Amino acid sequence: MNLRRVKALVKKEISQIYKDPSSLMTAVVFPLILLFLYGFGVSLDMDNIRLGVVSEDSGPLARGFVRSLMTTRYLKTNVVKDRKEAEKLLTSGRFDGVVVIPSYFSQYINNRNQTAPIQVIAEGSEPNTAQFVQNYVRGVWLTWQQNQALENGIGRKALINVVPRIWYNEELRSNYFLIPGSIVIIITVTGAFLTSLVIAREWERGTMEALMSTPVSMSEIVLSKLATYFMLGIASMALCFFVAHYLYGIPFRGSYFGLVLTSVSYLLFALGMGLFISISVRDQFAASQIAIVSTYLPAFILSGFIFDIASMPLYLRVLTHFVPAKYFVDSLKTQFLVGDIWSILLPNILIMNVFTLFIFFLMKQKNHKRLD
Repeated sequence: MNLRRVKALVKKEISQIYKDPSSLMTAVVFPLILLFLYGFGVSLDMDNIRLGVVSEDSGPLARGFVRSLMTTRYLKTNVVKDRKEAEKLLTSGRFDGVVVIPSYFSQYINNRNQTAPIQVIAEGSEPNTAQFVQNYVRGVWLTWQQNQALENGIGRKALINVVPRIWYNEELRSNYFLIPGSIVIIITVTGAFLTSLVIAREWERGTMEALMSTPVSMSEIVLSKLATYFMLGIASMALCFFVAHYLYGIPFRGSYFGLVLTSVSYLLFALGMGLFISISVRDQFAASQIAIVSTYLPAFILSGFIFDIASMPLYLRVLTHFVPAKYFVDSLKTQFLVGDIWSILLPNILIMNVFTLFIFFLMKQKNHKRLD
């Protein structure tokens, strides 16, 4: 291993990156586009549920409940004249749900021995939206019932007042966990996708044969590419952190030391995986497809980035343990929202390093200076 030759090869790689706009686009522009999409375009929050209300009771109690539905910021409530019109608007997609207040609503409320029924109809073709409709209406209903009990003179001691406290993500904003997860996807693409092309590109252009005719070893070639794209990956990670924390306001409660430690652990795996693919496959198109299937898709689907691992079938939950992105997602969410919880971070870092050592071992076995 000659460090002077490695340094010269690194300079060559940097020069090639500057001459190839696609690499810089993937490392710089792609992260910004992805963060923009997840920051502004993708949200699991529902703040404007379109709700129709059919009130068959014209009494003051029914009108009070309708006002409660109309004043909550999560519901965009419209009163319609009858069930037929509400059904038509629900079927056409104008409403996400409908609340029907029956004609005997006030009568049941005045009789404390009976429970006043209301009907909630949700459009089930979007299960997530339907669940939000039910939960929001239920919340308004319980709050309204409590206020009615207080107005009717029921003592405060007879009421159970539940005061929820949400830790770490007080407003339950989905971008608080979507954006740290998107950083994992970005590092996966920057690391694995770009490096999966570099050696395959040398073979396609015919420059690998020229390199092999020199005293440079394959280990030096691979190390130079690893060092170059490691710097590019760190720059991409720093850019992502800056945008997430300072532009989107995602809180960061950990330390920079912990962030660098976890990021380097995963980035080395991603780079190693890409280089292993590039060494094994001498065609850029095939290498890129293998990189997407073996790194990007598992990171997107099985890391807990969007899909909750706890809700997956058992065989998929077992499979997630073999996806290194899972441990990076867990670490980033912990550092951004909670802090440096080393009982979580250290095992994750250790497991990511085990994956890294394994992929570097495979790369070493495959790394031979020969033309066949």
